[in-house]
Amino acid sequence: MEENKQKKSGFVTLVGRPNVGKSTLMNHLIGQKIAITSNKPQTTRNRIQTVYTDERGQIIFLDTPGIHKAKNKLGEYMVNVAEHTLKEVDLVLWLVEPSTFIGAGERHIAEQLSGVKTPVILVINKIDQVKKQEEILTFIDAYKDICPFAEIVPLSALKDRNTDLLLELIFKYLPYGPQFYDEDTVTDQPMRQIAAELIREKALRLLDDEIPHGIAVTIEKMKERKGGIMDIEASIICEKESHKGIIIGKGGGMLKKIGTEARREIEQMLEMRVNLQLWVKVRREWRDSELYMKNYGYDAKDV
Repeated sequence: MEENKQKKSGFVTLVGRPNVGKSTLMNHLIGQKIAITSNKPQTTRNRIQTVYTDERGQIIFLDTPGIHKAKNKLGEYMVNVAEHTLKEVDLVLWLVEPSTFIGAGERHIAEQLSGVKTPVILVINKIDQVKKQEEILTFIDAYKDICPFAEIVPLSALKDRNTDLLLELIFKYLPYGPQFYDEDTVTDQPMRQIAAELIREKALRLLDDEIPHGIAVTIEKMKERKGGIMDIEASIICEKESHKGIIIGKGGGMLKKIGTEARREIEQMLEMRVNLQLWVKVRREWRDSELYMKNYGYDAKDV
């Protein structure tokens, strides 16, 4: 009991508009890739829970989908996941890009945050893209009055600048208490889900811009066989026949490329050989079907 008083533990959520670097920051802080990243917005669809533990205590990070204007049921689900999380945590990290322009998206998030009692740290990410470092002060000045922030931290998740300072400040605001997970745990995500997300990440990176938002990935089979080989069968779900042709590619080339890149990363994660087989299925307008969404792991009842 005495040891618990010395350590801190709590839940921290990362919020922000799509593509501000939430998953990149979380992966960097825990030192392992769990959440997929992409230069396309709305990459994260579910709430992903990861764990950081050191001598100071334990932080449970919740990486949420970007808060944006929903265009379909999947979009509504993603926004609900993000906004619901604000009420469940000990601390909120709001990520923004370095800019003096505060658009409607940021103002909507500020409105959401003003309605919760949870302390908020503003994280101005991607400062490696700023040519003159004194400009950072103008970004801080632009944001400082939009919300009652506990702290404001300029950093670069990609270049590992000021991330240690952020960890220090997170522990400052967390309560004392027992650890929720053992020190070796880095995520509560099942391996099947991480494998599905890694396949989706490769598709996001390799496919044309209009297709990725309409795809989901399901793992049909994941079983280890003798000789230390993991057999995985997965389906890439898309909304149109024309998209199916693009995902498969000429002579199956694109699907093979997605499979090769995904297999390589899944093997690194599992530390074993992987036999990955991919199929492509068409499910028209699945993002507006609650039944399909539930089947693909996006259940509104879980929010």
